[in-house]
Amino acid sequence: MKNGHLKKRSDQQLISLYKDSGNTGYVGEIFRRYSHLITSLAFNYLKNPAETEDAVMEIFEILVKDLKIHEVKNFSAWLYSVTKNHCLKKKKNQEILVDDSDKLMNKPIFMENDSEEEFESRRIKEERLEFLSQAVDSLVGEQKECIKLFYIEEKSYREISEITGYSENKVKSYIQNGKRKLKIYFNIDD
Repeated sequence: MKNGHLKKRSDQQLISLYKDSGNTGYVGEIFRRYSHLITSLAFNYLKNPAETEDAVMEIFEILVKDLKIHEVKNFSAWLYSVTKNHCLKKKKNQEILVDDSDKLMNKPIFMENDSEEEFESRRIKEERLEFLSQAVDSLVGEQKECIKLFYIEEKSYREISEITGYSENKVKSYIQNGKRKLKIYFNIDD
């Protein structure tokens, strides 16, 4: 199948084609779609470019193996969990190599008291912030700066004006134009 035809297929279609044929090209197309997100999320946890690169390749191998045997309904959410869990395991293994056993005995277990609902809520929030961050990074100049200050750092128009030196009217304009571009980025119709 030609690459152009693969791009038109949904994630679920590609997963089904992969399960039926075993052709890893289908997984490769899905991986290509999400590789920037996988890389960004992995780097957030591992904070090391070399470790991140290794993790990204390991996650591709996990996809090849697990998509064959698991029934995945919401691919992006599943991929987020796979990536996060893999990076946490990798990070924990790194800490084991560095820490001595006394320190390990006193380390808290990650989110051991969180309910599934709290975990899912946090995961969704992190995933949305990641998508938003990448969308904002697609903006340029003043729009990007004002959008980040307004939505991410939760600054007021006045505070943004003081920080940037732009008039409040300019700040409002940059935010409105930035929002318009973000709607286009997310394919949101008014």
